[in-house]
Amino acid sequence: MRNPLIKRIPKELKGDFAKYIVLFTFITVMVGFISGFLVASGSMTQAYDESFEKYHIEDGNFELLYQADEALEEVFEQEKINLYENFYYDKETKDFESTIRIFQNREEVNLVCVMEGELPAKEHEIAIDRMYAENNGLEVGDVLEIGDKSLTTTGLVALSDYSALYESNSDMMFDALKFGVAVVTKECFDTFGEGGLHYSYSWNYDERPADDMEAKEKAEELLELIVEKAVITNFNPQYANQAIQFTGNDLGRDGMVMAALLYIIVVIIAFIFAITTINTITKEAMVIGTLRASGYTRGELLIHYLTMPILITIVSALLGNILGYTVFKDIAADIYYQSYSLPTYVTIWNADAFVKTTVIPVLLMLGINFVILANKLKLSPLKFIRRDLNPRQKKKAFRLNTRIGIMKRFRLRIIFQNMPNYIMIIVGIFLANVILLLGVAFPALLDKYQTDIASNMLAEYQYVLKAPLETENEGAEKYCVTTLETVDDKLRSEQVTVMGIAPESEFVDISFGKEEVYISDSYAEKFSLGKGDTLVMQAEYEDKEYQFTVAGVYHYPAGIAVFMEQEYFNEVFEYEAEYFNGYFASTEITDIEEKYIATKITEDDLTKTSRQLTHSLGSMMDMILVLGVVMYMMIIYLLTKIIIEKNAQSISMTKILGYTNGEISGLYVMATSLVVIGALALTIPLADRVMEYVCIWMLSEYSGWIPYYAPITAYLKMIMLGVVSYAIIAFTQYRKVKRIPMDMALKNVE
Repeated sequence: MRNPLIKRIPKELKGDFAKYIVLFTFITVMVGFISGFLVASGSMTQAYDESFEKYHIEDGNFELLYQADEALEEVFEQEKINLYENFYYDKETKDFESTIRIFQNREEVNLVCVMEGELPAKEHEIAIDRMYAENNGLEVGDVLEIGDKSLTTTGLVALSDYSALYESNSDMMFDALKFGVAVVTKECFDTFGEGGLHYSYSWNYDERPADDMEAKEKAEELLELIVEKAVITNFNPQYANQAIQFTGNDLGRDGMVMAALLYIIVVIIAFIFAITTINTITKEAMVIGTLRASGYTRGELLIHYLTMPILITIVSALLGNILGYTVFKDIAADIYYQSYSLPTYVTIWNADAFVKTTVIPVLLMLGINFVILANKLKLSPLKFIRRDLNPRQKKKAFRLNTRIGIMKRFRLRIIFQNMPNYIMIIVGIFLANVILLLGVAFPALLDKYQTDIASNMLAEYQYVLKAPLETENEGAEKYCVTTLETVDDKLRSEQVTVMGIAPESEFVDISFGKEEVYISDSYAEKFSLGKGDTLVMQAEYEDKEYQFTVAGVYHYPAGIAVFMEQEYFNEVFEYEAEYFNGYFASTEITDIEEKYIATKITEDDLTKTSRQLTHSLGSMMDMILVLGVVMYMMIIYLLTKIIIEKNAQSISMTKILGYTNGEISGLYVMATSLVVIGALALTIPLADRVMEYVCIWMLSEYSGWIPYYAPITAYLKMIMLGVVSYAIIAFTQYRKVKRIPMDMALKNVE
């Protein structure tokens, strides 16, 4: 026989349509958004993984000071390692400020994926990276001015070894705004001459390493062989190459963060459903008692009250997945393509995404509601008939001091009687504030970081030379520089710039004592170091370790750096007393040939991290901000709606006693207002603390360091958004109070 309780489900849906449509819409959009990201991430991850074989990506690369000779080539032949020339030039563009790295057309290794147009076939043609082109407003057919050449763009491409546009492997972040890669014909490449030519080589093993551990061992052995035969300036095995590996690591990390966000939101919604259903059970207590006395089992009633939340979750999750595979997938793909130079991808069915966005949310919804409702329905039929639903209910109300005004006491009573709902409001506001703070503060954090770097640069121009050369630039100051790697058990190894500073330097304001070493505040904060601590670092291309005692911390936000006196530097690294390999300068040095300059560092180089993160995450932060506001409004709207409905009979009675709608709203809406304002004041500092840990966790994965910062304006913006959003909700609840009739209290007198 068909269960007659089923007939109540459409009536219940119609009777509380506003609540269910809000929950349905929110779950659908959230599932669609996250499903779209998981599908796009999964599809792109598969395309990325397949690209290693499809495009014959290198097992590593290195750069030499001079072209490799036959002796080095024989070493590779003996070791059964394939060696490929992958020379390049770094050239400045004329029409806009950027550096473009130019390679020859690839035919054997690191092949090119053509996204639009075609590869160059003539001397005055060039194919450029798609993302670099989009960021700089370039299209197929445009003419690119590089040096004294005018090159016509024939295609937009993705270089398989530059899925993330890292100019240097030691950079904290890639830069797709002012750095790009391109390919030209051999005839065009040869016309650039030898000035500025980088002797870069790629290699592939005949037998590829089974894992990163074996790859590391092989790379270390190969490095020793190269060092014996040539002067090496750069060495990047594939497993440590940021330009290749960063994209794959980031794609996987996004999926975990998105899934965790969805689960948190589903748990909150599950509690909202449970509170809503408990409110319904309270209103229908006598009916439930009668049904139980008539023979209905506790299980049948439990299934009935579980049906609506599970049905809403299943339907919205399924619709969300459909939207995820259609609308949101393209949005997510566009965000990824704004950040990475990925090859073309094909959308694939993602079973893992379906489990994460449908199966797990439904199970969470079922589990939480089952536990809460089963506990509520275990009471005896007689208790339901008597409406005695709280076995721990006190015989007398909580006594309040009579010196408190009657209206204030009334509001306190409302708060105490609806405490579970208000606790959920506080928790919801806290989580919404965490999301809001990320959307509001992260852009400000990047702006502050960029401003700090610009105002605390060591010099307007900083040069690293391939050999000690003199300059006639009067303002130039010599210094020494090398690169070591950190040795730390908790954080991954990263490069440290070690500088030897001239005595009484005009650019670095440190008074060094004998054999004293200072570190940048970025180094100190990221690795939790301070005065008196011991630094342990190792040479990049040698089996040699260095230890220093920190004498102090120097404010230098641009990177992980160590400062020491020039004389001590040359002593530690075994150079001659007068050795130097760099200049600090206030004006550009023009009398040293480009081919002798290894690196030129300007403000643009130091601020690439903040520029790229702002560009990559700008649209994402806007979406997060909207999500935070919507989540905040949804939670407060639903829970305040429940509070008004739960107290509808009391509101009706106060109307009979002569209170106006404004006065009643001053009791019920004002009580909620006090809780919301108090929750905002209480949770913003807590959200700030949580966001600090989140940022530390997020940014510790990158090279370098960006200190956490949230300006006062971010908090003010959050408060303003919270107050304005709540004002809209309060107005809707005031209208709801007005619609409660006076006869409700008379109809429900027991």
